[in-house]
Amino acid sequence: RYCPTQDGLALSATPMTAAILSIGTELTRGELVDTNATWLAEQLITLGFDVHEHATVEDDIPLIVDALRRLATKASVVIVTGGLGPTSDDLTAAAAAQAANQPLLRDPVVLDAIKKKYASFGRVMPDESAKQADRPETASVIPHPVGTAPGFALPLGDATCYFMPGVPREMRHLFRESIVPAIASQAERNTHQVHLRTFGKTESRVAGLLGGIAEEFGVTLGYRASFPEIEVKIHARAATEGDAVRIANEAASAVRQRLGDCIFGERDDTFSDAVGRALRDKGLTVALAESCTGGLAATMLTNVPGSSDYVLLSAVAYANSAKSRMLGVNPEVIRAHGAVSAEVAAEMAEGARRISGASLAVSITGIAGPGGGSEDKPIGTVWFGIAMDGQPTVTRHRLFPGERDQIRTLAAYTALRIMMRSALGQLDD
Repeated sequence: RYCPTQDGLALSATPMTAAILSIGTELTRGELVDTNATWLAEQLITLGFDVHEHATVEDDIPLIVDALRRLATKASVVIVTGGLGPTSDDLTAAAAAQAANQPLLRDPVVLDAIKKKYASFGRVMPDESAKQADRPETASVIPHPVGTAPGFALPLGDATCYFMPGVPREMRHLFRESIVPAIASQAERNTHQVHLRTFGKTESRVAGLLGGIAEEFGVTLGYRASFPEIEVKIHARAATEGDAVRIANEAASAVRQRLGDCIFGERDDTFSDAVGRALRDKGLTVALAESCTGGLAATMLTNVPGSSDYVLLSAVAYANSAKSRMLGVNPEVIRAHGAVSAEVAAEMAEGARRISGASLAVSITGIAGPGGGSEDKPIGTVWFGIAMDGQPTVTRHRLFPGERDQIRTLAAYTALRIMMRSALGQLDD
């Protein structure tokens, strides 16, 4: 029932279905966020698999055995991460052997390779690391050039389980280089997925605007909220991959029409990437003057490699005295209107543009909480100033919901959105 493929890894004959098992007490206790499962699911879906389940269990042999046996009845491919290290709580290999009713053997070839890897670092292999050469009797070794613990593939029932380290960098390398070539032929190439990333509308609003599209085009729509962004996933399945691509793209075009400019990019785009492209395309330079966001907007903007092409200045003027000394805001304006006001936001933006020489400057001043709010200016009140070469300075006001971190994040995103729309000549109220 199993046939050899690249590097001797085994494949099950049943196509299309996959499951993911993450192992680690640090995951079940919430001490670490499981980014591996999210990444693996995306990769498997792109290959053409249906991911039926993602399970997480602690470092406990009976629990791991039960999870492996259960998932192997549901999927043709089970991807397992975690528990292959040298410590006493790394129990995955032993559990896999028990799940397959096989002895756990120490592979002398793998053990020698681990010793040589330590030697290449000028170190002697610790005795504890020898257990990384253990695997079930019928398992096939998956070489691991990045780390010390190799993976292995193990037939289990109607499935093949692929075991990898939990360290994300090592796991991703192993998956791409060794597991994808082994499993890709199992998945029918008859699906396609388009990812569209949005900012500016809530998840419920986005879903409401897209009502009927799934039925009209015969696709599945999925939503992923990663505050403050919403990702829309359009998944199509058809007789051929070409048909799936066409259907998904037609549905994506309809999604774009309904959501408009709140869509800023596709799968691998970041909001900062989109803003940077707009600025670079228009040949603009920018400056930021931040108060309540404490430099968060500038951090987002400068996370993009090459952002020095357009970012000239970032000024964090938290205190009123700094607003006056650094940016030239008139103290009388602050006394008359308060630091969180249209008047101060305008002078902050003008000061940032004046001292930097930038084409465009955006300022942020607000009340992020948890204290400092009033009836006239409740927590979440934020003013933005926009000073652009050759145009009168304008201001915008927002009242953001949420707690301090949420308000600051929304304010930073909004400042960058204002920057992008100003560059495109689309600034609105």
